[in-house]
Amino acid sequence: MDGASPQRAPGERISGMVAELLAKKGLAPVGADQNLRDAGLASLDIVNLMLAIEDSFDLVVPQDRMTPEAFRSIAAIEALVASLA
Repeated sequence: MDGASPQRAPGERISGMVAELLAKKGLAPVGADQNLRDAGLASLDIVNLMLAIEDSFDLVVPQDRMTPEAFRSIAAIEALVASLA
């Protein structure tokens, strides 16, 4: 996912990754607090997003943090990444 340039701030990187994924699927952009599932992303999309975030931020999301709530929105993902950094 190209929206993950390491020079960008974490929030911008996450927003860019989500925007890129939504665009690939032909879905409308979302706000930081909008539910990504409600926006049209499927479970597999969320898993792929999680893997891309792990790669982009060089971190591992512990299994107990791999919850739908942690990946519910851009803001939730930002909070997760901040807590793991």
